[in-house]
Amino acid sequence: MTGFQQDNAAVHNPRLTKDFFQKNNVTLLDHPACFPDLNSIKNIWGWMAREVYKNGHQFQTVELFREAIFTNWSSVSTSLMETLASSVLKLIFEVINTKAAATHY
Repeated sequence: MTGFQQDNAAVHNPRLTKDFFQKNNVTLLDHPACFPDLNSIKNIWGWMAREVYKNGHQFQTVELFREAIFTNWSSVSTSLMETLASSVLKLIFEVINTKAAATHY
């Protein structure tokens, strides 16, 4: 049996998704609605999106888009990674201190 966690967002709950999980014996772990997102990779995705689309940049081909993603990914600095990782650590402590209630993040 495999466990999987998702954030209960409507886009994750269509019948097709639920049927897939059931058919493949995937157990969904409990996750309260509106719970603070502790997934640190989302911070990197946000940074990447801002960099790739900086100054309203649009791409004419998938290859150019892919190239921009890889170029920006290779320029992620260690200090940015450390900053984002420490911000998640601060959020975890805040979630613990507020007993999973709303945080200022």
